[in-house]
Amino acid sequence: MAPKRGLGKGLSALLPVEDEGNQKFPAEPSLPVSGNDSSAPAGTRRKAGEIMIAPDRLKANPGQPRKYFDEDELAELADSIRQQGIIQPVIAEDAGDGTFTIIAGERRVRAARLAGLTEVPVILRSYSGEKRMEVSLIENIQRSNLNPIEEASAYKQLMDMGELSQEETAAKVGKNRATVANALRLLKLPQEMQESIRKGELSPGHARAILSVPNAKAQALLFREIVKKGLSVREAEKKAAALGNQSKKTKTSSKSRPRAPELEAMEEKFIKRMGTKVVINGDLNKGTILIDYYSMEDLDRLYEILGG
Repeated sequence: MAPKRGLGKGLSALLPVEDEGNQKFPAEPSLPVSGNDSSAPAGTRRKAGEIMIAPDRLKANPGQPRKYFDEDELAELADSIRQQGIIQPVIAEDAGDGTFTIIAGERRVRAARLAGLTEVPVILRSYSGEKRMEVSLIENIQRSNLNPIEEASAYKQLMDMGELSQEETAAKVGKNRATVANALRLLKLPQEMQESIRKGELSPGHARAILSVPNAKAQALLFREIVKKGLSVREAEKKAAALGNQSKKTKTSSKSRPRAPELEAMEEKFIKRMGTKVVINGDLNKGTILIDYYSMEDLDRLYEILGG
């Protein structure tokens, strides 16, 4: 196993950890504080210890865990930047081809473009490829800039890069181990459900309720019901418990005798038609159909479907 590499004292030893908003960023002591400087990269100029760079020359970090940027929030930040400018400089690295890779501050750069700025204040830093990605991941996690799926992916990426345990990862980003463990569980969900979490349709609490259901079919059923009916987390947990109990009964029954594939197919048709858990017990000659309901409203709905 390769030796585990970390960030030593954490992000605070490398980057300030203030909020992502438009707040003051400490000056970089290694940069000169005079006016323009011939040591600045071509096409840039120095100003008060910072390098001023055109926004279109600042490129996103490929390892940036944050993929979604709320348009309304960007517009609000752009309005602030028009009035006050960018007070907190962006952290970037010279890519050597006339562009600069953003290590921290992509949201500010996007807002600066919206605001029509021709220059953005930048502090240049240089890291190895792995270290650059680590800094970007931890910076986003500590500033809570990520949606739950992005955060979970960031933990996973950080663990894989440094061959870290959940406990070591939690210590590195200043979280407790349970927070990291619960986040990583979200990555076990199908892509459709992960996308729903990204959009804010499904909360992590809803997701944990879905994950508590033992089989994929019941998970999909519960997911559709949560989204369609806007169930609370508590309601989702109750339905998940009911589905789990029903699944245990079905498994016990199925162990006693083989089940005809025709019954499996018909059960699936019932589930899709009724929009709830349906279990067929019996064989091709006779049996019973169990249909779950969770409220009087649900029962009325099923009654209408059955032609009442």
